[in-house]
Amino acid sequence: MVTLGCARNEVDSEELAGQLEAGGFVLVEDPADAETVVVNTCGFVEAAKKDSVDTLLAAADLKGDPSSEGTVTRSVVAVGCLAERYGAELATSLPEADAVLGFDDYPDIADRLRSILAGEKHAAHTPTDRRLLLPISPVERGASDVVVPGHGLETIGAGAPSTGPRAVRRRLDGGPMAPLKLASGCDRRCAFCAIPSFRGSFVSRRPSDVITEGRWLAEQGVRELFLVSENSTSYGKDLGDIRLLETLLPELAAIEGVARVRVSYLQPAETRPGLVTAIAQTPGVADYFDLSFQHASATVLRRMRRFGDPDSFLTLLDDVRRQAPAAGVRSNFIVGFPGESEADFETLCTFVADARLDAVGVFGYSDEDGTEAAAYDGKLADEEIAERVEHLTGLAEELTAQRAEERVGETAVVLVETLDGDIAEGRAACQGPEVDGSTTLTTVPVGTRVGDMIEAVVIGTEGVDLVADPIRIAAG
Repeated sequence: MVTLGCARNEVDSEELAGQLEAGGFVLVEDPADAETVVVNTCGFVEAAKKDSVDTLLAAADLKGDPSSEGTVTRSVVAVGCLAERYGAELATSLPEADAVLGFDDYPDIADRLRSILAGEKHAAHTPTDRRLLLPISPVERGASDVVVPGHGLETIGAGAPSTGPRAVRRRLDGGPMAPLKLASGCDRRCAFCAIPSFRGSFVSRRPSDVITEGRWLAEQGVRELFLVSENSTSYGKDLGDIRLLETLLPELAAIEGVARVRVSYLQPAETRPGLVTAIAQTPGVADYFDLSFQHASATVLRRMRRFGDPDSFLTLLDDVRRQAPAAGVRSNFIVGFPGESEADFETLCTFVADARLDAVGVFGYSDEDGTEAAAYDGKLADEEIAERVEHLTGLAEELTAQRAEERVGETAVVLVETLDGDIAEGRAACQGPEVDGSTTLTTVPVGTRVGDMIEAVVIGTEGVDLVADPIRIAAG
């Protein structure tokens, strides 16, 4: 299994890996040792699409070459968002892939791979706008209506009792953090985003399923649960309770073995005061706010089919920091959206300076197939977009480094993720996985293991990364 893209894809890969293992396949670490390489692709933006295609081509280069153990790679299979989004078109343009499987193939993935290895040709699916497939009533929704990755699962984990459809999730990364999916799909219609067309409308997982999977992950040694979805602020709305996340967080944090719960991807316009309070004040929940601002100019946001302006965003940040002064805040921004004027861009830069964010992602706008914005006028030249990306990226790097320096003297609880001799590295509550920097401990307390929570004092910085002196191994 080769996984590209976001943490939601990581969960899908682990579910597929579990099903394949339960179906008789043996998972190997090195693609060169595999009979079949399954690439879980990303289809979000052009760079991700290219990475997915390049990975499929690299895997295809292995076909026919025996490994050191004599295994011959015989097939390369594309799954995931790029495969779902383009289907037969991808199969035609990329004959090096032996099959392109959509989400509807996931429940029978082991049988699909076995037939492909037997030489049978699999017809790639025809992409469908999945926003149109889900019933309006959540009562009517079921696994038989449409395949939604991560849904319709009564239990997770080998040996657990089951009264209905079941998938075994098999961890592919043994680290102390694991993503835990809250929902799939998105009901928002942002003008630049194609995700709803291939991921479908927003569908919440049942709280009991989320908690059951959280317990299973804890049994596998996971210390931090990273809650992922396309829009976590919408969790529960299709189940009749928009405040369901506020009640779910304490239950997840109370799971034995779980030391930290982290929420990702909050939609600023939907971030309720009660949700801010739940994240900021629930013991065991990280003071961490992943707020997807995307821009700050009210004019640009309206064209994006989003809501907000600098004042409302700064008011939200003031509320966050009033309740959790040391909270980590990250966001992403799109630069060069059609119609973005110099004044709009200046508004964005001023907001980023005022917001004091801990981590910032900057993306240049590009047209996405099937999106409303692709038909907009007022497109900026590629050179102008590149210049604005460079400017905002440089500004963000300077500001986030300054924000890190402000943390010198703070006490942080660090989840140890790697140990190398007398060097330990991990993440504080203000740092999200993979994208927000890390914390290096100056010494390693005796008996420290990966997965321990170390209380430490921040004494220095290296860009957005923190350096801290350990005080003690924290409880929990």
